[in-house]
Amino acid sequence: MNKQVLFKSRPEGLPTEATFEFIETPEARPRDGEISRRTIYLSVDPAMRGRMNRGKSYVAPMEPGQLMVGSTVSQVIESKHPDYKAGDFIFGSDGWQTHAVGDTKGLRKLDPKQAPISYSLGVLGLPGLTAYVALLDIGKPKPGETVVISAAAGAVGSIAGQIARIKGCHAVGIAGSDEKCDFVTRELRLDACVNYRKQDLVAALKAACPNGVDVYFDNVGGPVLEAVLKIINRSARIPLVGLISQYNEAKLPPGPNLGSILVNRAMIQGMIVFDHFHRMPDFLRDVSQWLRSGEIKAPEDIIEGLDNAPSALIGLFRGENVGKRIVQISEDPTR
Repeated sequence: MNKQVLFKSRPEGLPTEATFEFIETPEARPRDGEISRRTIYLSVDPAMRGRMNRGKSYVAPMEPGQLMVGSTVSQVIESKHPDYKAGDFIFGSDGWQTHAVGDTKGLRKLDPKQAPISYSLGVLGLPGLTAYVALLDIGKPKPGETVVISAAAGAVGSIAGQIARIKGCHAVGIAGSDEKCDFVTRELRLDACVNYRKQDLVAALKAACPNGVDVYFDNVGGPVLEAVLKIINRSARIPLVGLISQYNEAKLPPGPNLGSILVNRAMIQGMIVFDHFHRMPDFLRDVSQWLRSGEIKAPEDIIEGLDNAPSALIGLFRGENVGKRIVQISEDPTR
């Protein structure tokens, strides 16, 4: 049987267990040109919350009764496609289920000899590509500049902060606990980290960024963005990749005063990773090299079992994870 998690109902505020429904369906067999696969890893991402809402966005909203969406790493069980064989590992978007059957559109083979297969959901996947493109193509950091990264212990922020350090910048993280800040400075080797829950954010940022902020890599928006805007430099660049602070708000909060954007001739640019797949070869080349040399670490937060996927997603918005949160659905034979 194939166990699946459906999107049951649109939540008001933070999703709950009642937002999801578990069902079982018979496992299908592949037809000509198709492959069947078992899910090993499932990605959970903050952007999933946005797809639970009605309204226009950069992707279509989920509808109640639909299979929960999500990127996956799987192993081929049976193949009726000439380019795939049983045992191959693949990256895809099979959603929240233990098995999948279908054609090979959108699938990509993975080589476990090159990197752990789970990395395709994090550092060598869409979170890593987001960090790479948003920081380098939009932020355009120069050696000696100050780069501030919100959600610096998360899947995207942890990679962006390390790339800023590699590029010779003064890299400062923002995170939600002393433990996360210690991880950001000790393990990821950023120059400083500010705990936005405990410290006066503007004062702490001024102390950590004595020369102001040249690039603000924004994952969260809201009060954190408002604080950083008070100390940005002229011609600052702000790649905006997420708005975690408002994903679970039933009513959008009032925005920060953007007067400093005007006064300092700063640029804010929204970034959606689906627009930048042409950068994938450069991204994989550079980040793979940084992983091999040890310049980048790839923190993962792995939760066991499909039954725990809803709580794993909910926990993202409570700040439980350090690094890329992944749900392991079945055995990974490469580890």
